Amino acid sequence: QVQLVESGGGLVQPGGSLRLSCAASGSIFSINVMGWYRQAPGKQRELVATITSGGSTNYADSVKGRFTISRDNAKNTVYLQMNSLKPTDTAVYYCNAEITAIVTKLRYNYWGQGTQVTVSS
Repeated sequence: QVQLVESGGGLVQPGGSLRLSCAASGSIFSINVMGWYRQAPGKQRELVATITSGGSTNYADSVKGRFTISRDNAKNTVYLQMNSLKPTDTAVYYCNAEITAIVTKLRYNYWGQGTQVTVSS
């Protein structure tokens, strides 16, 4: 079993910044890809950004140039630096990880509990 724990959410004014963190812990595993998704009230969950263990990144068009995803493979942690935040960024942000179990070599997909980001004046 693997647990993903997010932190760093909160209330900020438009134009402000936040840095989200997500740490994976639990059974022995390796992480293939980690990413961030978000879900606003009444909306479907959408991709924000992903990063592979090799460092390849992918961003939603709505956050390009403002958000940066990074990772520390040794710590099994992924970060999301969010700058120039807008009210439309308000959502619950979820961490996601695709994990390979070391013993069985099977792949699993895990989600964090979510952290609220609110951008408002």
